[in-house]
Amino acid sequence: MSGPGSTPDVVERARGLLGRVLHGHGAAVRITEVEAYGGVLDPASHAFTRTPRSEIMYGPPWRLYVYRSYGMHFCVNVVTGPTETASAVLIRAGEVVEGVETARARRPGVKDVMLARGPGNLAKALGVSLDDLGTELLTSEGVRLGDPPTEAPPITAGPRVGVSKAADVPWRFWVTGDPTVSAYRRSPRA
Repeated sequence: MSGPGSTPDVVERARGLLGRVLHGHGAAVRITEVEAYGGVLDPASHAFTRTPRSEIMYGPPWRLYVYRSYGMHFCVNVVTGPTETASAVLIRAGEVVEGVETARARRPGVKDVMLARGPGNLAKALGVSLDDLGTELLTSEGVRLGDPPTEAPPITAGPRVGVSKAADVPWRFWVTGDPTVSAYRRSPRA
């Protein structure tokens, strides 16, 4: 699959996150939608230009990169490496599979299928904040990533949502037909 700098590792890891369970604070989601970002080789990535905010992306893989979007929502990313490439995967959506009542309390009045649909909603349902930045996802007692599913789900690919650069790169992946997947919205600046 081609894309910015042809970084297939981040694509493979992004696809491999689908179906895994991401445990947060009192709730967990089965990941149903992700977007891959190729770091220094990808103009849509936060790591394309090295800044204090993106520094976590240059560290070891399998750490949590959390940032604010539009000043109010948190977004959850998995750093995938390699270290100097600074690739990461944005977790866009999931199905709440543990702690449904907790997720409902964090997102009152929302249908269950919508609890973790969209990156900001997913972070809110899980209770993830900037306090979780840098969490080691494979060894943590708190926010952590479960094992890969025994059977890979069917996957569909398409362009990334809301990016103005490299907007047509098909590095958004989702579980085919899953109702928790968010709607595609192309950036008006693309």
